[in-house]
Amino acid sequence: MDKKDFGMSEPILTARNLVKRFGRVVALDHANFDLYPGEILAVIGDNGAGKSTMIKAISGAVVPDEGEVLLEGKPVHFHTPLEAQQAGIETVYQNLALSPALSIADNMFLGREWRKPGLAGKIFRQLDRSAMERFARDKLSELGLLTIQNIGQAVETLSGGQRQGVAVARAAAFGSKVIIMDEPTAALGVKESRRVLDLILDVKSRGLPIVLISHNMPHVFEVADRIHIHRLGRRLCVINPKEHSMSDAVAYMTGAKVPEELEAA
Repeated sequence: MDKKDFGMSEPILTARNLVKRFGRVVALDHANFDLYPGEILAVIGDNGAGKSTMIKAISGAVVPDEGEVLLEGKPVHFHTPLEAQQAGIETVYQNLALSPALSIADNMFLGREWRKPGLAGKIFRQLDRSAMERFARDKLSELGLLTIQNIGQAVETLSGGQRQGVAVARAAAFGSKVIIMDEPTAALGVKESRRVLDLILDVKSRGLPIVLISHNMPHVFEVADRIHIHRLGRRLCVINPKEHSMSDAVAYMTGAKVPEELEAA
């Protein structure tokens, strides 16, 4: 599937010929990746296909042995997730990376707290808690998370869907260019999954492109603009969910069926 078929211009995030070996195991075998502005790109693949390693290479959690990553057309070399964050790439991990005992506001600012202006912040390193709480409340309200009344309550008191909401709101607040979501509905019930899917669409409506890693085919086909299928350490193909069925996608993932463009090649 060519980018012209989707009416898109240049990708905001690109990976070319990524290679990653773990001993004798080749997790990435010259893998390619393209994310375009304003889209939801789903990444699917069977267990062991290398999709998680590819996402980690893009988000700084893994350093590839070969290949390059381009952000807005410029080469980037991330050695840590923090470097990727500073470049505008936020990741919502499957375990959410939240601290249950801390408040919602504290979790929103985990590792990037605001200090008070003047001497109180510079010399005594006091945190500007009121400003952080206002910011956190505003960001949660923007995404319609009004069920969370007390911004100071501990995250451990929230439901699974509310915790996912906090993680998504944090990513949307600080992810200036790209948001990556790893299995965001995996541990949620039907109602809470629905709310998270709505959150993903809300974030997209704000112009932020999203990479969605998921095993849930109905969710993928509902929200994705394009679907990247990963197999045997590399991108097999990219399909349009409006032109292919879920059974097609599963068949491509497992090798039961070969995409038409590869058959013709």
